[in-house]
Amino acid sequence: MILLIDNYDSFSYNLYQLIGEVMKDIQVYRNDKITVEEIKDLAPEAIVLSPGPGKPENAGICIDVVKEFHDKIPIVGVCLGHQAICAAFGGNISHAKRLMHGKSSKISLHYDFIFKGLPSEISVGRYHSLSLIEDTLPDCLEIISKAKDDGEIMAVKHKEFNVYGLQFHPESILTPDGLTIIENFAEKVERGIL
Repeated sequence: MILLIDNYDSFSYNLYQLIGEVMKDIQVYRNDKITVEEIKDLAPEAIVLSPGPGKPENAGICIDVVKEFHDKIPIVGVCLGHQAICAAFGGNISHAKRLMHGKSSKISLHYDFIFKGLPSEISVGRYHSLSLIEDTLPDCLEIISKAKDDGEIMAVKHKEFNVYGLQFHPESILTPDGLTIIENFAEKVERGIL
């Protein structure tokens, strides 16, 4: 079972549908309607932190989920979920270099299993006004993608555990390769690949 934490965002069910194409058993809980203890009882195979409005510190239990489960369960965060992952490890989230709501950007990809089968540059949909401040990148995280147009960090991964943050939206129509990224994450979960 995959646990999707919904951060009260209209994109959450687009993300649910995309994940559902490769992982059939998905349970959705709002970020303030489930506890860490209840998540332990559910014993999910992976956790997805959805996009949402606001700042990571206001995203219900997302930061606590990352702190509790990062070394036990694969986690992927999208937009606000990505920011929650970065904040959980000590990164600072602040105003992005420019507002990117419904905008397309080319991003460069560093080789990682989650980008398997993709070229070194893809187009993605961006919907954010906040981002990780690069010089506050926690030592445990590695940048695996940046925007070509403004240099913003577009994806990070934990250096030791299966934890990924995607600032862009893989579920957006502006991200044609989003399904491949989710398929690769699903394969990592199913095969236990670090």
